Amino acid sequence: MTNIKDVAKEAGLAVGTVSRVLNNRGYISESTRKKVYDAMERLNYKPNEIARSLYRKRSNILGVIVPSVSHPFFAELTGYIEFYAYQAGYKVMICNSYADRTKEKDYIELINRNQVDGFIATIYTKDSEEYINSSLPLVTIDRSFDGIPYITSDHYDGGVQATKFLIEKGCKKIAHISGELGIATIANNRSKAFYDVVSQSDIEYVVKEAKLATFEEYKKSAVKLFQEHPDIDGVFASSDIIAASLIHVAGLYNRLVPKDLKIVGYDDIDMAAMTVPPLTSIKQNIEKIAELAVNVLLDKIEGRNVAIANVLPIDLIERKTT
Repeated sequence: MTNIKDVAKEAGLAVGTVSRVLNNRGYISESTRKKVYDAMERLNYKPNEIARSLYRKRSNILGVIVPSVSHPFFAELTGYIEFYAYQAGYKVMICNSYADRTKEKDYIELINRNQVDGFIATIYTKDSEEYINSSLPLVTIDRSFDGIPYITSDHYDGGVQATKFLIEKGCKKIAHISGELGIATIANNRSKAFYDVVSQSDIEYVVKEAKLATFEEYKKSAVKLFQEHPDIDGVFASSDIIAASLIHVAGLYNRLVPKDLKIVGYDDIDMAAMTVPPLTSIKQNIEKIAELAVNVLLDKIEGRNVAIANVLPIDLIERKTT
């Protein structure tokens, strides 16, 4: 049976060099790495992943906790995380928490059992500090905990731009569909920005909270909004899927978008350009969020210094709903 010594001999390298390539440890030039991989291919050598993991006390698996991978934003985010993790030699375990505190805690425990090397987590529950601490190889998205690096967008700026844009477009009564304001997510800064802007403007406004839900559930909330506030002429939605539900329901009430109702979404996921009419949205760079999250987590796993706050800029993408 072919072993690492055979690979070293075939590649013309020391066994220790081949070991460093296989375990991705220390500096290895691309030419040396290629020699090892070419020798492995010629000999049809497959490293024993289980043995390597036990030796290094690593699983080469990163965990990703999201409320639900079926939600379009988290689907895109998870896809990019998997891409960049794979590029770095890691596989990804996807964990749907459904915003359940017990599930989040159980998943985090996988770190202590050496079943994953670390987690990229979107935490949507209260009192999570009990099982999250700075010693864990953990990176959060849109949530700040003491000593834990986090990735986020400049949501305050996003909220300011969305609200001012609707006012500039002539809206006189604006609804804001926020996330759950009782959970201390950084994303709720977009709602704080909304309040700050409208409080300085001579317009009416209404704020409605929305939990993470399905498109059909968002449609029911949209119906209730239009029934309670038929004079609304602008909406700043905290996600593109909420905005899409509003576009759909507006048609049922014969409200033409953008003539009678202007809508700004948030995230600029792929579906934003596919709605009818195409949706104006605040763009988060989801790919960059994912790439940065993977890189920061790997740096933390390797014991390198990492920045705690990692804030990315946003952009307003104007389409036909405004």
